[in-house]
Amino acid sequence: MKELVERVEMKIEEKKETVKEKKPFSILKGNGEKIIEGLIKTIGLLAILPVVFILSYILIKGLPAISWEFLTKMPEDGMRAGGIFPTIVGTLILTMGTIFVAVPFGVLTGVYLVEYSKDNMFRRIINLTIVNLAGIPSIVYGLFGLALFVIFLGLGSSIVSGSLTLGIMCLPVIITATREALLAIPKDLRQASLALGATRWETTWRVVLPAALPGILTGIILSISRAAGETAPILFTVAAFYLPFLPEGIWDQVMALPYHLYVIATQVPNMPVEYMNGTVLVLVSITVGFNLVGAFIRNKFSKSR
Repeated sequence: MKELVERVEMKIEEKKETVKEKKPFSILKGNGEKIIEGLIKTIGLLAILPVVFILSYILIKGLPAISWEFLTKMPEDGMRAGGIFPTIVGTLILTMGTIFVAVPFGVLTGVYLVEYSKDNMFRRIINLTIVNLAGIPSIVYGLFGLALFVIFLGLGSSIVSGSLTLGIMCLPVIITATREALLAIPKDLRQASLALGATRWETTWRVVLPAALPGILTGIILSISRAAGETAPILFTVAAFYLPFLPEGIWDQVMALPYHLYVIATQVPNMPVEYMNGTVLVLVSITVGFNLVGAFIRNKFSKSR
């Protein structure tokens, strides 16, 4: 019995020695995790810094030029003085038109690809087309809009032509975001709805789409924000060089902030720098504003679900 107790004590001592030998490695492993975590945080901060720097620079340079007259008056003296009210209104009109064109077609196309289409050659062609459309430069969309809407269909340089061109440019992002958001919804949710007697459309409209709405809204926000700041697609389809009045209908041209900024920076001599900085700040504020509103709506739906 005594020998058995001694053997057990020896085994215990051996285990303790083994633990002591492994302890430095466990400490090293813990330090390594902290180092990797700190490195990842540092990289994340470095990725954010350029955005913070750019926004801070725009805010500091553009804020002195912002006034009530600058935001509400018509441009004067060849756009060297006055305000930028027509360009703000034109940008908002084009953005609303883009939403009206792109969102229904983009979301419904994504629903068709996930919920209704079969895995055949036709669906593969659509997916390949969407990928190719996403990689086309914006200037090509502008030339396409000029050829199809302005010339071939005879819509002229108008809000309709510009909205249709921007809407087509936004379609790939909205379709892709809708498709991925719908694919992320578990199939059990659909099967449970169908088992309760709902039709496929009722399941899609009342069950699947509400659950996928945050992801869909993300794609819409990204695409519309891009459209609000694009110059090339509206260059040939809707943008006017100088119109010191508001449009009267959807068949009129408009001034838009992206093209207006390009004009005053490259084609207007003796342009006050403060005027350009203020225009940049307004354009960035509208773009960021759309992102914030979209993010608020998305978070609200996420919490309600």
